[in-house]
Amino acid sequence: MEYDIVIIGAGISGLSAAIKIKQLCKKNNTELSVCVLEKGSEVGAHIISGAVFETSALELIYPNWKELDAPIHTKVLDDKFYFLTKNKKFKMPIPKFLNNSGNHIISLANLCRWLGEQAESLGVDIYPGFSTNNIILENNIITGVTTTPFGLDKNNKPLDTYQESISIKSKQLVLAEGCRGSLSKQIIKKFDLDKNSNPQTYGIGIKEIWEIPKELHQEGLVVHTIGFPLKSNTYGGSFMYHMDNNQIALGLVVGLDYKNPYLSPYNEFQNLKLHPFIKPFLENSERISYGARALNEGGIQSLPKLTFPGGMIIGCAAGFMNNAKIKGSHNALKSGVIAAECIYNNLTKNVDNKKVEFVEFENAIRTSDIYKELYSIRNIKPAFKFGRTIGMIHAGIENYILKGFEPWTFKYKQADYLALKPASKFKPIIYPKPDNKITFDILSSVALTNTYHEENQPCHLKLTDPCKAVDVNYKEYGGPEQNYCPAKVYEYLTNENSEKYLQINFTNCIHCKTCDIKDPTQNINWTTPEGGNGPNYGNM
Repeated sequence: MEYDIVIIGAGISGLSAAIKIKQLCKKNNTELSVCVLEKGSEVGAHIISGAVFETSALELIYPNWKELDAPIHTKVLDDKFYFLTKNKKFKMPIPKFLNNSGNHIISLANLCRWLGEQAESLGVDIYPGFSTNNIILENNIITGVTTTPFGLDKNNKPLDTYQESISIKSKQLVLAEGCRGSLSKQIIKKFDLDKNSNPQTYGIGIKEIWEIPKELHQEGLVVHTIGFPLKSNTYGGSFMYHMDNNQIALGLVVGLDYKNPYLSPYNEFQNLKLHPFIKPFLENSERISYGARALNEGGIQSLPKLTFPGGMIIGCAAGFMNNAKIKGSHNALKSGVIAAECIYNNLTKNVDNKKVEFVEFENAIRTSDIYKELYSIRNIKPAFKFGRTIGMIHAGIENYILKGFEPWTFKYKQADYLALKPASKFKPIIYPKPDNKITFDILSSVALTNTYHEENQPCHLKLTDPCKAVDVNYKEYGGPEQNYCPAKVYEYLTNENSEKYLQINFTNCIHCKTCDIKDPTQNINWTTPEGGNGPNYGNM
């Protein structure tokens, strides 16, 4: 199979790139073949986000999105920001960078499904259920990928096994895998794309959707909080978005640069739900959905080089999320449009196609609104390394006085996994038992993700050195995999000889990538499972 452009990932950046390329082809009466490979069973199956969306980004490809009935219906009508203590809330002024006036509360999964339909109507070939696992390298240029399709061979006949791979060649490969994409990680390492960047830093976002009583629902209300349940030395905050149909999206984001190996982001989220401000919304309500995903928080300090021989990196795979806004979808879409324009200009004007690395994309990003936005908030998160109080004071000064014009830029000095300290320096955290009404155990939550993996396929969570799991992770760090994983993939058990061993329940995996990021020995390598496997999110 050969295409002019192969895009990995049917998220908002990948689909916007595909759409824009085809729109340019139609406008100029030219033709470029485009395919999108998506590891989920359908477009949107693996998409999860808050999400409050800036529709001005969508207007870059569909200025008439309302007439086209895009799934964007709930305009933000009220915006609130609170500091939470254990039992109280204190209203705070909303920083300019967190203001959501004019934005819309959406399901990003549903928006991607709609974008997928638009892309296909323009002639884009979308292949859901295709997990890409390796690059094709010729003369140190990436000329395509290999992929394992879901249930079909290269002749579209059913497979008896899932081991057969096919090759898809490209003139230009676009990586739009989202945060911590496995192929992006591989290519960044191979071409040393991050040698001039700060280490990337991440958060994990955990989200649930609840249907609440009508009298408590305020459609269009956006609420953000900081403080409880997180300690002052742990970066993060919560959100509550009142969607349509008497539903709310409730979530907690925890920075993965925390130190305590006993900390469990999942259980911190359960504690959040017991707060006197949050609990009344949930007491007579029904939990509908659950999910989790890692997100980039490093900003411009951590952006890698965006181009490589044969391709480019866009969206959250590159790290365009605005960590102060807790938003990345608008920038991801914008980066897809910029990439499309660069690719189109080069492939249509450079007839011999010898120009395999489009540095124009790098330059276009650095002069774009994306870069200006990320530059203006570049010091917000790193200031929190001095603690929450100093971080909040700095954010206030930044918001009202400095406004991004300060002549300095704080650096990220280490990767998140290096922040984790030995268990001997901490006491175990005793979290309350779930009540199964407001708080729940992990496995009952995973059931809501509709996650499915073939049990007879190879485990996609690879240990570089199996001995390190017990000898280092368990003995020195207390087995942090059991705590940071929001799907109970990792369990330390005891065998008949009273010896500890790590059991990996890979069929539980909801593809959040936290293990790949936070493992203290970087011994866990998250690879793509066979195509179509993983969570199947609905309205997330």
